[in-house]
Amino acid sequence: MSQLPESHAPAAPAVSSPVPPSVLPSAQPFSIVLNDLNFADPFRWLAAGWRDFRRAPGIGLFYGTCFAVMGWLLLKVFEYSPAWTLALSAGFLLMGPFLCLGLYDVSRKLERGERPDFGDSLTAWDTKLGTMAIFGTVLLVLEMVWARASLVVFALSFDGMPDFKGSLLKLVDPENIEFIVAYTAVGSLFAGMIFAVSVVSMPMILDRQTDAIMAGLTSLRLCLTQPGVLLLWGATITLLVVLAMLPGFLGLLVVGPVLGHASWHAYRAAVAPEALSPQNVPD
Repeated sequence: MSQLPESHAPAAPAVSSPVPPSVLPSAQPFSIVLNDLNFADPFRWLAAGWRDFRRAPGIGLFYGTCFAVMGWLLLKVFEYSPAWTLALSAGFLLMGPFLCLGLYDVSRKLERGERPDFGDSLTAWDTKLGTMAIFGTVLLVLEMVWARASLVVFALSFDGMPDFKGSLLKLVDPENIEFIVAYTAVGSLFAGMIFAVSVVSMPMILDRQTDAIMAGLTSLRLCLTQPGVLLLWGATITLLVVLAMLPGFLGLLVVGPVLGHASWHAYRAAVAPEALSPQNVPD
């Protein structure tokens, strides 16, 4: 008697294990722990920045000189094209975080008990070149749109580009109140956007393995969740920079590096260490 061939049940399809939400790229920026801040913190950051400057004054003065030279160059351009100078002042604010990378490196080494090195501060960006380039491109696009918007405000307010012959006083004449209001509103909007996405982004990129998008979103989330303290910090930075610019930009020799060091301490106070992020906490 012939036997029927033995039937084989089809193998059950392999079931892939679900990917934990904490490792999904879209969830990463929101898994980073942000610390609670209070209104006294910005002044603590400034005090810490001043201490770092005093511990490495030579490096700080080098970067302060870079800030001052940028200011002198802007004044020179103002003699020939005041409209473009006001627009390019956005670039002055844009370059600040990148120049501060060396200062962040100094503060990080002092925090670790290491000795700061001038050469290392100059090349602090070299291991994060790709990420820095992407983030810099984002800031550059915002600055270019800001510059274009500034020129449009000029053209609409004065029925063309006026010739101020290098006189800033003519620009802020009370007769130009509509221009002053419009230009201030546009400038505040774009300055706020740049500040929101960069307030802790650059030190975060330097300090940990992250990408430009995660760093920018983390910075934006910090500003949205704790707007009061971050507004105070932004206003403090603005006030100190304006005061430092008044004596021929010479105040930036000290104020610039102190703010750079302070920005590092702002990042360390606001963003929890990687070990405290949910994806790094063992079950």
